[in-house]
Amino acid sequence: MATSGKDRKQVEKEKKIEKVLAGVDMTRGNPYVLLLKFSSLMLIGNVFQQFYNMVDSIVVGNFVGEKALAAVGTGFPIMFMLVSLFLGIGIGATILISQFYGAKDNASVAQTVDTMYTASMVVSIPLTVIGVLVSRPLLTLINVPDDGTLDMAVQYLVIIFIGMLPQFGFNVNLGILQGLGDSKTSLLFLIVANIANIGLDLLFTLVFHWGVIGVAVATVMAQFIAWIYGIIYINRHYTLFRIRPFGFSFRKDLFCRALKLGLPSSVQNMLFSIGAIVFQRLVNGYGSDFMAGFNGANKIDTFAFMPLQSFANASTTFTGQNVGAKDVGRIKRGVTAALVISCAACVIICALIYPLSDFFMKLFNDKPAVVESGVLYLRSVLPFYPLLALLFIYSGALRGTGETMVPMIASFIALWFARVPSAYLIADRFGRDFIYLSYPIGWVIGSAVVAAAYYSGRWERKVFKFQPAHAPATEG
Repeated sequence: MATSGKDRKQVEKEKKIEKVLAGVDMTRGNPYVLLLKFSSLMLIGNVFQQFYNMVDSIVVGNFVGEKALAAVGTGFPIMFMLVSLFLGIGIGATILISQFYGAKDNASVAQTVDTMYTASMVVSIPLTVIGVLVSRPLLTLINVPDDGTLDMAVQYLVIIFIGMLPQFGFNVNLGILQGLGDSKTSLLFLIVANIANIGLDLLFTLVFHWGVIGVAVATVMAQFIAWIYGIIYINRHYTLFRIRPFGFSFRKDLFCRALKLGLPSSVQNMLFSIGAIVFQRLVNGYGSDFMAGFNGANKIDTFAFMPLQSFANASTTFTGQNVGAKDVGRIKRGVTAALVISCAACVIICALIYPLSDFFMKLFNDKPAVVESGVLYLRSVLPFYPLLALLFIYSGALRGTGETMVPMIASFIALWFARVPSAYLIADRFGRDFIYLSYPIGWVIGSAVVAAAYYSGRWERKVFKFQPAHAPATEG
């Protein structure tokens, strides 16, 4: 509200800024336009986020060696497994924020933000300790070669775990903004993180010659810089809430709702991580060159499906806001639009990357054995991306309605009854060159499960049962 001393033009300018930064209202307007607008900015943000991760691999692969490339990539599933619970709760909080925002319940939006920040501050401490203690035993368990690769992987993973708090804070900021439909500000934070990471990577690796340790320290420092910048920026420009990292304002009922919504995603992430660790163990058995090729190609693969992830996240936000508005028909139109857009994107992605797989792999390391391994990975999975699009979009829409158990079940079946056993069976019968075909086998099964759940219409009952939360916050 304007004060008497303010100029009218200044008041109008502030109102325009507030309108832009308040988020995107997806309960009105053309679903195709809204999804493309929201996901295009989110896509750029996701590209920056993945590029942030790729820089580490590119720097160590070119300036430290293929063993360092193998070391940086092999520890990611272990880190992801240990933080899965909190990441799932974060997804639940994002869903809640989108639903409250769609219902115009701004008070609950603010209280959910406070609750999530309190949870992230508390959870990061034990996870850091556990991560540091289990890094070497778990890396040894998954067959990381003891030829220098193991020691480098331990160093990298331990430093990443020490930087758990800024990582959580950075991702909480992004999740809050996603729930509000604000992908512009998320992009800004990711750009800051990327610029800091690239500069620090090159400084610590090329100037200080810290190797893998330098890359890990650069990652932690860049996330810390982007996290603090995010807090300052959001508090200066938003009026719906104020971030207080150490305010410790906590609503148990909101946390339980976020936990209920996010726990299936937590379990799904954990199962995925364990499956990735088991798959990584198979890959590690073929030596450091094959590991390096797999890890480099995995970065490219993750980069390539960023558009699908962006459309899925946009679908979750679109669905969540329209749950708050109780508009089932609009939810269905949004899902159809997301499917059309994402499948079209798959064709473009495959056409761009498939013929240039060799070129992209050489960005990480030009050793022939490493490049050959990575190209094999990419050309085995890219043609099957439309299956991945179906899995992502249906899962994202179901999460937005609060139907989070189905994506978890689909992930479990696809991973543990399809991808992992088929990878080991294929390796045994046909050799290592065919193990990547286990990916599309899993996608077929997973997409069938989520599609069946979506078209069953069971989720519609959750739309009509949704209730805002108006109770006052309790300090804890």
